[in-house]
Amino acid sequence: MRERLQKIIASGGSCSRREAERLIAAGRVTVNGVAAAAGDTADPARDVVAADGAAANAPKRRDYILMYKPRGVVVTRRDEKGRKTVMDLLPGQYRHLVPAGRLDLSSEGLLLLTNDGDVIYNLTHPSRKIKKVYLAWVQGSAAALPPHARPVSPGLLAVTLREGKNRQVRNMCEHAGLHVTRLKRVAEGPLKIGGLKSGQWRLLTEKEIEKLRLLSR
Repeated sequence: MRERLQKIIASGGSCSRREAERLIAAGRVTVNGVAAAAGDTADPARDVVAADGAAANAPKRRDYILMYKPRGVVVTRRDEKGRKTVMDLLPGQYRHLVPAGRLDLSSEGLLLLTNDGDVIYNLTHPSRKIKKVYLAWVQGSAAALPPHARPVSPGLLAVTLREGKNRQVRNMCEHAGLHVTRLKRVAEGPLKIGGLKSGQWRLLTEKEIEKLRLLSR
């Protein structure tokens, strides 16, 4: 069965679909040794799809890790400034995984890392509108709460979003006259941070994995 090249590459777990699209546009993807173009398809069972010369076959094993990202840690596989990354918190056998989405440097909380390209796509693509829940510790007073926010206790808001714009929660609160002193993501889609402490991680349960896969149906 023929599939789009970005899906085949992402299924290999080395990058997301959007990153695969950039590889294709940059001329770094080939099909049976011939340079590919945007919109091309291939049969992963018969064709040899390669990105930067490496075969993009899907791995036999899928890994899913739920991490509590600490503040001050960068969500990237490598950082050109030499800062600590989420990969530094994992043992070597899991450092091939890809973060599903982002949390900025000063934010903390739930982060999924996996080599399942379809799950990354379904969690992060704007069209999916996956629910994300944040706790925001705020200072100041506001005549009205920011959109999608409800009070939990004095100085603490729960904010639910279905978009992933950069600094969205902070900007919404600042627009309402509130300063965010701490921001923690506690849920994303079917996943919850639970009892994890800052810097800790765990493998997903089979039930959680099944719920993630159901997002694509």
